[in-house]
Amino acid sequence: MKVVWRWVRSCASVASPIAAGDETVSLLNDFATMCHQRDLPRAMHALDAMERRGVRAHDLTYAELVKCCLARRAVSVGKRVHRHVFSNGYLPETFLVNTLLNMYVKFHLLEEAHKLFDEMPERNVVSWTTLISAYSQAKLNDTAMRLLIGMLREGVMPNMFTFSSVLRSCERLSDLKQLHSFILKVGLESDVFVRSALIDVYSKLGELFEAQTVFREMVTGDPVVWSSIIAAFAQHSNGDEALNLYKRMRRAGFLATQPTLTSVLRACTSLSLLELGMQAHVHVLKYDQDLILNNGLLDMYCKCGSVEDAKLIFNRMAEKDVISWSTMIAGLAQNGFSLEALDLFDSMKVMGPKPNYITMLGVLFACSHAGLVNEGWNYFRSMKNLYGIDPETEHYCCMLDLLGRAGKLDDMVKLIQEMSCEPDVIAWRTLLYACRAHRNVDLATYAAKELLKLDPQDTGAYVLLSNIYANSEKWNDVVDVRRTMRARGIRKEPGCSWIEVNKQVHAFILGDKSHPQIDEINTKLDQFISRLKGAGYVPDTNFVLKDLEGEQREDSLRYHSEKLAIAFGIMSLPREKSIRIWKNLRICGDCHIFAKLIAKLERRHIVIRDPIRYHHFRDGICSCGDYW
Repeated sequence: MKVVWRWVRSCASVASPIAAGDETVSLLNDFATMCHQRDLPRAMHALDAMERRGVRAHDLTYAELVKCCLARRAVSVGKRVHRHVFSNGYLPETFLVNTLLNMYVKFHLLEEAHKLFDEMPERNVVSWTTLISAYSQAKLNDTAMRLLIGMLREGVMPNMFTFSSVLRSCERLSDLKQLHSFILKVGLESDVFVRSALIDVYSKLGELFEAQTVFREMVTGDPVVWSSIIAAFAQHSNGDEALNLYKRMRRAGFLATQPTLTSVLRACTSLSLLELGMQAHVHVLKYDQDLILNNGLLDMYCKCGSVEDAKLIFNRMAEKDVISWSTMIAGLAQNGFSLEALDLFDSMKVMGPKPNYITMLGVLFACSHAGLVNEGWNYFRSMKNLYGIDPETEHYCCMLDLLGRAGKLDDMVKLIQEMSCEPDVIAWRTLLYACRAHRNVDLATYAAKELLKLDPQDTGAYVLLSNIYANSEKWNDVVDVRRTMRARGIRKEPGCSWIEVNKQVHAFILGDKSHPQIDEINTKLDQFISRLKGAGYVPDTNFVLKDLEGEQREDSLRYHSEKLAIAFGIMSLPREKSIRIWKNLRICGDCHIFAKLIAKLERRHIVIRDPIRYHHFRDGICSCGDYW
């Protein structure tokens, strides 16, 4: 306490009172004490008295007062202190003006900050960096870059904080390269925050090789830089490399930080690695009630098909934002728990934040899966009026999916024609799949042609159209589709399925014999199919690319990748453990039937995540309602 009082008295003793006397000294001492103790009301009362007496405090004391205004979010008081500091033609020291500058920046008053900056008779590196950082954070990147040029022209050398801020304003690779070269020239490339910013920005511009090069040049390790490179790969859907880097970081002796764990959860989510995600969850526990990490856990559990775990996290969260609610609503809907998702949306309207664009996607998806056509229309039409959300392509596609499930193909065409934005590939593909389900050949032809105008390489469109023609015995049209595919060099992408067993990922591809247990798996699969056929199972060849020469036979369905993964899962996992499979292509009709039947026969819970949705198979029923 004695040390603090000595500092306070020193700030008052260097003041410049016009009228001397014990009362003035006492007033200045009281003012300094109030500022240091962050007692804003009493400090401003003392300031009023100082103005009446015509005395000033030291600039250090005023700097404390400005910090007090900032801590209290007292914008109008801060502006008044600004006026007082510059009153009677007084020019405060640069550090005090920088403090005021920072105050305006923190209050998001960029116009006032820039005006003050322009009026400064002397600007140092802190002044320039404060303003550059403000414009960079506000995404006013061109202004931030112009300020850097002005800084250099005035002969002020940027420091590591300047570079770490302005780097994030680089929108063009050429600008980033120039700035990187300048950083190397001044010798700041080894600074942790500069290196981290370089990795972040190279990653943002899609230059992962450059980002990795910057990382590899690191002489000594640092958790900030490790976190940046892990995030770079996780954000670019390269979960394998992100997790490899995370393991290397841990072996190097660094603890997992909040940003690192966020990236690890993202990587586990992209790869559907539930067991690894659960391991990461253990490390998240030390960051109790961290909103960002809890949202990451929610997303991971939902997208790995572990809805019960997601609900447990959601219900325990002390703080929930719109991301939390939206993630849980969408997760429930995508996993087939549509009515529960809509109930949660009702709760959100009562006690949660205002719904956003993502929330409404989840709501419409839930209506689609539950077949709630009228409710879906009501939500869709009320988005703008109730929540100020303009429907975008994704919302229209959810409505198209809803109408397609209900067999309202004419309404689908009408909605596509009324879209406020241009229909994209997904819109036409949704119509095409509805035509397949409801066997409308003419409309399927129209939808496929519109789809292929936008994406001539869409393999699925050719396969679907060919099969629709074949099912209608339009063999000439089948031949035309196959001829077009050959001419354009289009081949059906091989299906691949992944399953995680004992923290190891096993991949299966049709025709691939590389798995060490493939013979045992094939034998087990044959046994399953034989038993199912005895119970009435007939392979569905409608999803196989057909031709007149019989290239694709029933046997080609037998060893589809998801069947192999299911057989391996049943062999490897105990009955009480869910079998979770990720697939790169939409599950075919025959495999869908097989999964329903084998789940009932073996009394198993099977979860298959394809690019469209999640399928929970249990007791011979799928959560998708046999529409996907």
